[in-house]
Amino acid sequence: MNEKPLSRLGLFHLWVVYLVWSSTYLAFKVGVSNGFAPFWMGATRFIPAALLLLLYARWQGFRVRLSGAEAIRLALSGAMLWLGGNGLILVATQYVPSGYVALMIATTPIWTALLEGLLERRRPPKLLLAGLLVGLAGIFLLNAPQLSEGAPTHLLASLLLILSPLMWAGGTLYTQRKAPDLRPEVVSGYQQLFGGLGFLLLSWALGEDWAAPNLLGWAANLYLIVFASLIAYTSYILAVRLLPLSLVTTYAYVNPVFALLLGWLLLKEPIGLWTLAGSALVLVGVGLVFKGQSRPTPPSA
Repeated sequence: MNEKPLSRLGLFHLWVVYLVWSSTYLAFKVGVSNGFAPFWMGATRFIPAALLLLLYARWQGFRVRLSGAEAIRLALSGAMLWLGGNGLILVATQYVPSGYVALMIATTPIWTALLEGLLERRRPPKLLLAGLLVGLAGIFLLNAPQLSEGAPTHLLASLLLILSPLMWAGGTLYTQRKAPDLRPEVVSGYQQLFGGLGFLLLSWALGEDWAAPNLLGWAANLYLIVFASLIAYTSYILAVRLLPLSLVTTYAYVNPVFALLLGWLLLKEPIGLWTLAGSALVLVGVGLVFKGQSRPTPPSA
């Protein structure tokens, strides 16, 4: 019996996810390199994107009014996902290449599967353990040149890029277990809103310069709002509906490779043997986790 042909529309949306979410790391780098302080960039991205999502949800007639318990859950998950997961990426991007950031964040499925096993108190599958070990070996190779030099800023960035996917994984698992009975657009809107308000508060507390970004910095942030937060998110939802999930989650492999190539092509970021070897091990580790998990969780974008 012949298999049903893949939806062309679904494949189109999958390519949108490939290209746009791969380029977010490049946009982060352009933004922080052109005057944006990390937390101010997060605030000016997530608050407008959240308001647009919530206005759309209101227009569609979805319930957007929250109870106190729902607000607390969404504030906590939004802080973990966006302020923790994405905010640490923005801080680290000041010190390391965008392709390196993407490769470190590609370990998110590994940490998610590990945390899920710990929460459920079950012995991790052998493939998960193998994926974790291979992924950690890849992280070591990615950082080997800088570790030998002892560069403090790179060491800080490496630590943040290990904590970032852990925060995202924790926020994802919390959302799965404590999600309010609301439409996904409403949940995402409020998570981004609470995360954006957290960015704004931290930016004010740290005294970040709100007037520093130049036109190119604002253009990068506008790209993130329109393409990454709205268009690519919609394409991801449609791709999940139109294509097998196993095919859609291949973006966990594709995005880091595309991000590495975009950084090399547009920002002249170097790609050396250590980077190639480390990236290969990270992607193999992610692949082992996907193979060992019946319901894998994709990384953050």
